[in-house]
Amino acid sequence: MSKKRGLSADEKRIRMLEIFHQSKDFFQLKELEKIAPKEKGITMQSVKEVVQSLVDEHLVDSEKIGTSIYFWSFPSKAKNAKKRKLNEVQNELYECVKKLKKAEDSITSESVGREVNEERDQILATLEQVTKKEEELKKELQKYRDCDPEYIAQLTAEIEELKSAINRWTENIYILKSYIKNTFQMENEVIEQNFNIPQDLDYINA
Repeated sequence: MSKKRGLSADEKRIRMLEIFHQSKDFFQLKELEKIAPKEKGITMQSVKEVVQSLVDEHLVDSEKIGTSIYFWSFPSKAKNAKKRKLNEVQNELYECVKKLKKAEDSITSESVGREVNEERDQILATLEQVTKKEEELKKELQKYRDCDPEYIAQLTAEIEELKSAINRWTENIYILKSYIKNTFQMENEVIEQNFNIPQDLDYINA
């Protein structure tokens, strides 16, 4: 028989929160060390670490009363924490959209009748950074997709707009490559190598 798989860190955190949210009670660490293994399958040795990680992320509250430390968390606490995280992600995405729009405007104006210069190289580097950041934000948003449906719908629309902007930017790069090729008689491979343009650069369809 195969060995039973242990709980992942995320699974432990979810189950530990269930103890608080289902009971809506206050606990000392030693109480959690007895309850968690029996009811949630969390090993006693990992209870302290799991609880502390939840405290660090403001999902569980703690307070020292006398010589004892008590821990508690209500369902609204987790919901508010998720909403705060969503707001942070929304602000980051908004900044990325602004940077992308600024870079798009710059490359459009610079690509008409101008020789390739250092500024274009910087813009291409910015494009790569913003694209990576977009992917990171989309992964982060997946963790909170069930928290606020209306916000997620709005964010999905914004992401689609961002994809369209990236595709327009990609089109501008293709135009710029064509201009350089025809003006300076350079091959595509040489242009891509000299100006750090990814060989797999393509439109975003997904």
